[in-house]
Amino acid sequence: MDHLNLDMRADDRLVIIGPSGSGKSSLLRVMMGLESIQGGTISFQGKSYIDGNARNHGKPLDVRLQTQVGMVFQHYTLFPHLSVLSNLILAPMKVHGLSKVQATEKARLFLARLGLESKLNAYPSQLSGGQKQRVAIARALMLEPKLMLFDEVTSALDPEMVTEVQNVMMQLAEEKMAMIIVTHDMHFARNIASRVVFCANGKVVEQGPPAQIFTQPKEPRTREFLEKVLHLD
Repeated sequence: MDHLNLDMRADDRLVIIGPSGSGKSSLLRVMMGLESIQGGTISFQGKSYIDGNARNHGKPLDVRLQTQVGMVFQHYTLFPHLSVLSNLILAPMKVHGLSKVQATEKARLFLARLGLESKLNAYPSQLSGGQKQRVAIARALMLEPKLMLFDEVTSALDPEMVTEVQNVMMQLAEEKMAMIIVTHDMHFARNIASRVVFCANGKVVEQGPPAQIFTQPKEPRTREFLEKVLHLD
């Protein structure tokens, strides 16, 4: 991304749209500390989080802050050799020092909330795509993040499974969870976003409320993109 300047409130749902290769997923990977930046800074929770000019080459400066950012990937990234329960309790025990009993109780609550309590002892290979993605969301929520990142989490799912995952994300939105969402689903983007950011060629072209972006985009490049994906008049 080049000359990117974004800010968000604690209850924002920032949805990033744009053509492939525009840097959307890279932004989320930077926020998670999976990719470094060569310049610029990111603040989180009012503290310096990432500094592109620091000696650590733009990696997160504070591991404690990093654990407050949760991410769900397109391809689940569940540990295939661990049960659903073990996938969920691993990080809270290591990061937050929870006992196995405490972590298990917490996992049961999250799985029940997402309609997956019966899958507690199942393995990822025994789950549908929608179930895997809901388990991945539950696993991220186990660390009680202040910000959730979703990277094309429904693009690999069958249409029926897309709805299950999007319903969970809408529930999080209703609970005022701060989220940054990368998606190609414009209908979902319009429904969940408090603000839409359109990126192209590594730059932010336009941003604004979903009603404005989707019906009256100001920039020609935004309109061109939306005409292709939404068939605007």
